[in-house]
Order: sequence, then structure tokens, then C-alpha cells
Amino acid sequence: FGCCSNGVLSRVLRPSTMQSLLLRLATLLAIVASVHSFAVNVDAHEKECFFDDVKAGTKMGLTFQVADGGFLDIDVSIKGPDGKEIYSGERESDGKYTFSAHMDGRYNYCFSNEMSSVTPKLVVFSMNIHGQEGISDTMGDESDKHDQLHDMVQELAESIVSIRREQEYMFVRERTHRMINESTNSRVVYWAFFEALVLVLMSLGQVYYLHRFFEVRTTV
Repeated sequence: FGCCSNGVLSRVLRPSTMQSLLLRLATLLAIVASVHSFAVNVDAHEKECFFDDVKAGTKMGLTFQVADGGFLDIDVSIKGPDGKEIYSGERESDGKYTFSAHMDGRYNYCFSNEMSSVTPKLVVFSMNIHGQEGISDTMGDESDKHDQLHDMVQELAESIVSIRREQEYMFVRERTHRMINESTNSRVVYWAFFEALVLVLMSLGQVYYLHRFFEVRTTV
């Protein structure tokens, strides 16, 4: 209930509602804080695998980017607990793949550099999991799980996680493109210097040849 102002009642949030809201906001912050990117160096002829234990119906999203090494390509595969191949890609530089777990168990995702002979690859990736330890698990009472406030906070959490994931993805892409531009610029400078050196040597050779051609030889 609320207090009176000129005979008009104004409603206020009950303590239980405030506690529920604070709990949801804290959970939202925990979800956002738990989104991280990882980097792994995959050597030539090697394969690096990772896994997550999730429940059926959990939404999972893998985002990856090859940041350094060779032609910036890597083989990617995702397999379910039953060994079923969910996704497979060859020689990919970057990508995003989202799927829902079809059964409880351990889901493996691997980055393979077995096609490379000598060059290691640096892969930056993140696996985002939604719906397993989300906001609904922390609410307690069944009646509070589907109210409008819960749905709004849930949508806000998913939106913030998606935005942060996109920011990390774009940061890695920007870093990769900057490295490519710097490498291309260095090669252009070196090639221009080489061309200038060849041109100077050719000019000196021509001057020397013409000097010898017009040289007057005397016989004794």
C-alpha cells in the first residue's frame, strides 16, 4: 500500500517486489560479467578441443576468429554427447554458430590445424550459454518466473550479452585487419625500396657500359 497526498493513494513497490527486482538485476550483472573471450594457440598438425556440460534445450553460441597465423584459416567442429556432429567447417577465418542442445551431456567444440605443415594459428573464441543457469533458476517461486518484470529483465540480459559478444567479435576483426594492413604496407615499402635499388644499379651499369663504349683506346 502507499501513502496519501491530497487524498490520492500512490502505490509503491512492496519489499518483496524490491528484493525480487534487486535479485534479478544482480543475476543480470552476473550473466554479463560471465561473458569472456578466450585465446588458444593451435600448433601445426594439432587439434585443440573444449567442452561444456549443459542440459537439453540450452541455447549455445560459438563465436570464433583466427587472429594470427598463415592464411588465417582453421577447421571447426561441434559434437554432441552422442557423438553426433552438429557443425563442421573447413578453413574458416571467422564465424558464429548458434544451436540448441538436443540432449543432456557434454558438448565438444574443436579447432583443428592439422592441415597446416609448419604454421601455428591463434584463435580467439567465446562460447555463450543461455537458459541453463539463467535468471529463471534463481527466482525460486514458480509464480514469479513468468511475470512481466522477469521477461523484461531476461530480454535485457540477452540483449546485453549479444551486444558484448558482437563488440568482442568486432574488436578481434579490427585487430586482424589492422595486422593485415600493416603487413601489406611493409611489403609495399620493401618492394619499392628493392625496385629503387635495382633502378640505381641498372643506371650505374648503363653509365659504365656507355663510358666503356665511347672510351678511346690507343695502341703503342
